[in-house]
Amino acid sequence: MIYSVKTIIGRENVVIEAIANKAKVTSLPIKAIVHPEEIKGYIFVEAELKDVEAAIRDIPHARGIIRTPLPVEELKKFLKPKEIEIKLADGDIIEVIGGPFKGEKGKVKKFVKEKNEVTIELIEVTVPIPVTVNAGLVKVIDAIKKEE
Repeated sequence: MIYSVKTIIGRENVVIEAIANKAKVTSLPIKAIVHPEEIKGYIFVEAELKDVEAAIRDIPHARGIIRTPLPVEELKKFLKPKEIEIKLADGDIIEVIGGPFKGEKGKVKKFVKEKNEVTIELIEVTVPIPVTVNAGLVKVIDAIKKEE
């Protein structure tokens, strides 16, 4: 069964960590704990009601349980990975927002959509070197306008 646990908004992850630690220490049979980012003030715990009650007892920021079990179908839409359309074109100026080249700026040389990879030439280096990074780790700073 999946139960909704009310929390203080913004403290969902703190409650999750506290429940997970308590479950580990006391061997509570909790199968999963989920917090969809779109839902504020609630987390979802997969376990029997008595185990969820025991898990949240004396946990700061946990405010109670909605005792009606939640069908998993209602949570499925929050558990699917979101498809993000990445639009990059040769010549775009980008900034790397993650990984070992974080903070570096570069010019797009090649974007392979199927592999979700972008080859960039770093701008602020003495010798421009082509580097291939995951397209999810870049943001466009200055897009090249295409003539229509």
